[in-house]
Order: sequence, then structure tokens, then C-alpha cells
Amino acid sequence: MAPLPDGFSYAEWNATYNALSFGIAAMGSATIFFWLQLPNVTKSYRTALTITGIVTLIATYHYIRIFNSWSEAFTVASKDGGDYEVQLTGAPFNDGYRYVDWLLTVPLLLIELILVMKLPQAGTVSLSWKLGLASALMVALGYPGEIQEDLAVRWFWWCLSMIPFCYVVFTLAVGLAEATSKQPSPAAASLASAARYLTVLSWCTYPFVYMVKSVGLAGPAATMYEQVGYSLADVLAKAVFGVLIWALASEKSAIEESGKLMPK
Repeated sequence: MAPLPDGFSYAEWNATYNALSFGIAAMGSATIFFWLQLPNVTKSYRTALTITGIVTLIATYHYIRIFNSWSEAFTVASKDGGDYEVQLTGAPFNDGYRYVDWLLTVPLLLIELILVMKLPQAGTVSLSWKLGLASALMVALGYPGEIQEDLAVRWFWWCLSMIPFCYVVFTLAVGLAEATSKQPSPAAASLASAARYLTVLSWCTYPFVYMVKSVGLAGPAATMYEQVGYSLADVLAKAVFGVLIWALASEKSAIEESGKLMPK
């Protein structure tokens, strides 16, 4: 865990502070919403929606830890009524919480999508294992580079982590296309497609944010861009993605319930 660079402006510190605060609010409120919606979907989709809430709950916890760590790493004060000055306290800023979070939540995100699509059991188990392990490997390979200052080492680990990343993205974009087309209604197919492509879109932001420090950008600005970028990507990949999972579960539940009520 590299020490924070000195020389943060109040704007840079405040942007990160607000991004982390936004992450807490978004993930926490999403968790409450998903679990309150459990009675409104059929039993077939409650596991997926429960996992969705677990993902945002884990993220809420880790965002609180990151937020507290960020706050403890600085003192912010106005001297003699002037502009706020930001100074390091010497306490470490532990950004490793993000990787612990991703190691838990990224495989679960993929599993919840597979479950809500209601594939055949053999396909569900096979895909869950393949995508879950590939996504966990991706996160594990990314962490050694994240904590390095040496650009060559960062690029080495970035390249390694992109191998399982590309496999997962290809499976989402292409491998699940047939299963998406077999959803029970056009609305369900559209929601499943949106969930897949939102995952691909939000995931593609992570390698670019990771590269912020790999292209020579350093100092407080690089830290700010990294923290704000990761926070926004997380909200898209977890809270917004979870809303699509809920919408898909609700749509398919309504179709199944209406089918049971129709006279035979």
C-alpha cells in the first residue's frame, strides 16, 4: 500500500470524499430496495434478487471503510478565514478494501445474472463456475499491479488480468446472446440484453481507470481520478445493474403468474 502523495487541493480531496459518500448512499439504498422487493417476485427469482442485495450490502460496508480511511488520512481546515487547506495526517489510506470487495462481489454479480436468466440447470452450474472463477482470477491478478509504482510491473499485471477479463466480457456479449433471445417476452429479452451490456460497459471502465497511473499520471490528481472513476463504475456495475436484475425478475414473475391464472 503506497503512501498518499502530498499536495492535495481542497477540490481534489472533496471530489473523492463526495464520490465515496455517493457510493455509500447508492449501495445502501439499493440493498434496502432489493430486499424489500423479494415478496414481489416469484420463488424462482428470489435467490437472484437476494444475491443482488448481498452484493450491494458488501459494497456498502467496504465503501464505509474506504470513506473512513480517506477521512482519517487527512486534516482539512480553514486558517484565518481563508481557503481550506488539506494536509496528510500520516495515517494510511487503505484502498485494498476495493479488491476485497471485488473478489467477493464480481463473481456474485455474474451468478445473479445467470440465475435470473433461468438457463437449464446444467448450463447454470457450468457458467456460474466458469465465470465466477474467471472473474475472481481477474481481480486477483489486478491487485499486485495496483499497489505498484513501477509502470512496467503495473502493465505486466494489467495484461495478465485482461486475459480472464476478455473471456468474461466475450461470454456476456456473445455467449449469452442465444439465451437472451429465448427469454419469455420481448421486454424480458430487452432487459436481459441491457443487463449484459451494462455489465460489459461498466466493466470496460475499470481497465481504463486502472491505467490512470500506468500512463504516467501521478500525484493527487491521479489518486482523485482513480477513486472517483472506480466509485462511479461500482455504482453502475452493482446498484444500477441490480435494478435491471430486479426489473427482469419482476417481468418474468408477472409472465409466470399470468400463465398460471390462464384457463387451460
